[in-house]
Amino acid sequence: MEQNVIIMNIGGTFNKIYNPLNGELEIPRNNDTVNYIIKQVTKNKTQIKIDGIIFKDSLAMDKNDRKALLEKIKSLDEVKIIIIHGTDTMKKSAKVLSKFIKNKTIVLVGAMKPYSIEPVEASATLFMALGFLSHKTNETQNNGVYICMNGIIKKHDKIRKNYAQGVFECL
Repeated sequence: MEQNVIIMNIGGTFNKIYNPLNGELEIPRNNDTVNYIIKQVTKNKTQIKIDGIIFKDSLAMDKNDRKALLEKIKSLDEVKIIIIHGTDTMKKSAKVLSKFIKNKTIVLVGAMKPYSIEPVEASATLFMALGFLSHKTNETQNNGVYICMNGIIKKHDKIRKNYAQGVFECL
């Protein structure tokens, strides 16, 4: 795996954990889930930079959150970026990012069920995105904004969430 990849953890169902004090699923303000997944698979042989911001369900994200995400990504030296994002509005964030970021490859990933409840989907989606980025061999190959869900990686405008079936599909 490439070391010039950064994972931006912004929240979403992917990260939710059960809070026994109030009986709700909550998004913790940390990167523990992502760190755990990376550590289990790489066995500490590879260092992947992980940065957390926003820490919200995507339905709670607003224009200011997307602006903060955009500004953060603009400031990064890394050109290969994975964003862990809620599935409900990842297309909205992808559209914003695609308008302003042309010189990086960004892959948004998420999960329909929290890692804490069903770890396979979140882990598989994250590592599929890492594999995709590891095949980028030059500065401009594959630049753009992608979504990786349900075993599919496509440009953000070539994939959609089918709410009736609860899956992502190609357009």
